[in-house]
Amino acid sequence: MKKLFLCIAFFAFSAISFCQTAVTKTLNSKQTTICNPMNLSYRFCLDTPSRREAADPTMILFKGEYFLFASKSGGYWHSTDLIHWDFITSSDLPFEDYAPAVVVIKNSLYFMASGGAPVKIYKTSDPKSGKWEVANSAFPIGMTDPDLFLDDNGRLYFYYGCSNVNPIYGVELDLKTLNPIGKPVECFNSNKAVFGWEQPGDYNNAPENPWTEGAWMTKHDGKYYLQYATPGTQFKSYCDGVYVSDQPLGPFKVAMHNPCSSKPEGFIAGAGHSSTFQDKYGNYWHISTMTISVKHMFERRLGLFPMFFDKDGELYTYTGFGDFPFTIPQKKISGPEGLFPGWMLLSYHKPIQVSSELMDHPKNFAADEEIRTYWSAQTGDNGEWISMDLQKQSMINAIQLNFAENNTKLLGRSESMYYQYLLEYSNDNKTWKVFADKKLNKTDVPHDYIQLEKPLLARYIRVTNYHVPDGTFAVSDLRVFGKGVGTLPEKVNDLKITRNQLDKREVKLEWKKNPSAMGYNIRYGEAKDKLYHNYQVLDKETLTIRSLNSNRHYYFTIDVFNEAGIRKGTEIKIEK
Repeated sequence: MKKLFLCIAFFAFSAISFCQTAVTKTLNSKQTTICNPMNLSYRFCLDTPSRREAADPTMILFKGEYFLFASKSGGYWHSTDLIHWDFITSSDLPFEDYAPAVVVIKNSLYFMASGGAPVKIYKTSDPKSGKWEVANSAFPIGMTDPDLFLDDNGRLYFYYGCSNVNPIYGVELDLKTLNPIGKPVECFNSNKAVFGWEQPGDYNNAPENPWTEGAWMTKHDGKYYLQYATPGTQFKSYCDGVYVSDQPLGPFKVAMHNPCSSKPEGFIAGAGHSSTFQDKYGNYWHISTMTISVKHMFERRLGLFPMFFDKDGELYTYTGFGDFPFTIPQKKISGPEGLFPGWMLLSYHKPIQVSSELMDHPKNFAADEEIRTYWSAQTGDNGEWISMDLQKQSMINAIQLNFAENNTKLLGRSESMYYQYLLEYSNDNKTWKVFADKKLNKTDVPHDYIQLEKPLLARYIRVTNYHVPDGTFAVSDLRVFGKGVGTLPEKVNDLKITRNQLDKREVKLEWKKNPSAMGYNIRYGEAKDKLYHNYQVLDKETLTIRSLNSNRHYYFTIDVFNEAGIRKGTEIKIEK
């Protein structure tokens, strides 16, 4: 009898495991979109307070596959499609040093990170194995934020710098010894009096000096684009600027379109200290550091954005609706058109019910479109739950479940680093059906993103906890995407633009409230046909932007959006 019971239990458990795997496979096997922040296993830092971090990313395409390195991660990630990722550990690399730099030279990857001289450079021909060997045991330049760039003529260059005083430096390296040839040259430094994007603060309004750091070189059509991060990693304004030259070591001239990568608002903000790479189809991408910076200034995540060169060679990153779902293309594309599947945000400020809550982390924080706030249950026990009322039946295409770390004590990686939950839907708040069964999940998914193969009609969404890595069951936002009921909002026809004549880095925008709008995406740029900057706001009819170049004029238009879709702005105005 005991053997029979054990056999039945074994087959029952196997059946449950098979069903759970089948559900997950149905949801994810044909996934074509992703949603920032990237859903990676971000490591808990080794120091207190307990929090997750990844930053300063370097992405490399090597033998048709992608390898992602980031600060303080204890390893690196691998993918074949930029959608699904596995994690690789190694005992050979200095993962506790900041800002890893990686370059492909012939059939090997070369790796180095920030450190005091002498610095080691490593190489491998098989990064999936986790086995690396030392290629240079005594690189003589101690520095922070290295970048290795191999020119298409076979010459190797090294860029570095991280300071609120000193510039970005560059020097050529000997390809055989991997040591410098000659002395480093100064490439450029900050100029916050002219460049508003270099002014610190969430809204570029703090008085201190900016940090100039995170160099990354990209060559395109014979031009050298030296990108850099500013003004500080803890700010929503964290962005990348770019200088251009005909030579790898300059002289450099600031590009017309700056910053070339910026995401100052949204569910998660920041698009700085990045790397630029091409996918297997030749498309350019920019993978960036995004900020939370609540528990610690270095509490950060990663975001992936499409990047383009226009017909005049201007480099720009498209961050419009940059934390909504977007498609990973399977062919060469010429612009951001077609990447957005049209799935709108359905969860903003929707009514929330919960099993319990903490006073400082109330339930409404789970639907406020702000990663810096979160709802927390009183415990991390099995059975704690959160439910959202979309207020009407809506066509759902995807859900992003962003977990928060509340009262955690974890440091580093552990076997308990995973979430188990049951995601359900209903149309009457009584009868519930399974959306995703992850009660047996053992994968770490702190920003779990679930795309449906077919859209699903539902009004209520419920998440029930079965396991958290540590601390309480907490969610920064339960985000639902799809097609809402209703019509597109009316367009904005009364935009008023006022440039600050005392500080021309600043401009104020005003417009009348649109009752049918959820939010607005302001597009602007230095030419009518180059409105590459995006600034997205919710529930606002006024906005002050302080990140302009004081020596340039700007054009503006406003896209209006709600749950039904986006009404593109057609009237383009220049500031007065």
